Amino acid sequence: MTPVLLKNPINLSSDDLNSVSPVSRPIGEPVSIMRSKVVFKSSTNATCAGVWECSPGRWRRQVAEAEFSTFLSGRCTFTPDDGPSIDLEAGDSIYFHPNTNGEWNIIETVRKAYVILPEVHQPV
Repeated sequence: MTPVLLKNPINLSSDDLNSVSPVSRPIGEPVSIMRSKVVFKSSTNATCAGVWECSPGRWRRQVAEAEFSTFLSGRCTFTPDDGPSIDLEAGDSIYFHPNTNGEWNIIETVRKAYVILPEVHQPV
């Protein structure tokens, strides 16, 4: 298979991020606007990778799959339902286990490169 290259996602313009929508579970005002560009999807759509950007605001995370992300710019916090708030900024990476629920608080528009991963069953 040919490797998939995402060249310098920090310098992508907002016009390059072709999917635009408000977050689906906002908490108060302002309502965050998300922009994204998917650069890879597996044949089963179980795995995908891309760049995601979000404007300031608060909202509930609703990604059911596992996710690994590296923050390229901006500043935010994520507060999991079962734990303390996590501060994130450019240069940080984070792994979310499947069904990690909580609240995003985007302080400064963030941009991240992400990979959504299928659930992996561990041998018993």
